[in-house]
Amino acid sequence: MVSTAINEFIADVAAALPSLLTGLVFLVIAAILIKVVMAVVNFSLQRSIPASQGVYRQFISTIVLVFLCFGVGLSFLSIVGLTAIAASLGTATGFLALGVSYALSGMLADAVAGVYLLRDPDFMPGDRIDIGGTVGEIKSIELRKTRFRVEGDTMVRGNAEIEKKWTKLDDDD
Repeated sequence: MVSTAINEFIADVAAALPSLLTGLVFLVIAAILIKVVMAVVNFSLQRSIPASQGVYRQFISTIVLVFLCFGVGLSFLSIVGLTAIAASLGTATGFLALGVSYALSGMLADAVAGVYLLRDPDFMPGDRIDIGGTVGEIKSIELRKTRFRVEGDTMVRGNAEIEKKWTKLDDDD
């Protein structure tokens, strides 16, 4: 009985060996491609997000890396013949991502609006602006929020709110 079990085990390993070798080759190629993609992503982030916002660069870079590694992991599972597990993990992750994106929708809206405000030449620190009836001077612009000086106090507002309704005031108003 022991020899039968050992023979079956050896036969199963021999049958799985081509899939495992293909999977290992895939992982090596995927690791190289991930390095290249991450170098391009990091270069792009350095050019598009200011140095003062390094935390955001790191966050975006980490999110991209996690997605790439997860995709490689699912592909590896499919290559080695575990397609049902790969499909289940993919579906569960999709639902999880949907929930997280819904929970973070306000933050994402502020970040996208912040990119537009950071790039807008008419919206700079020192400018006087009116935001829905509140007049103040821009102190600083960050990816998610902007700080204003209003009558000696500092006011902080989310960029999504600002981007919809700001007006630049002339200095002589």
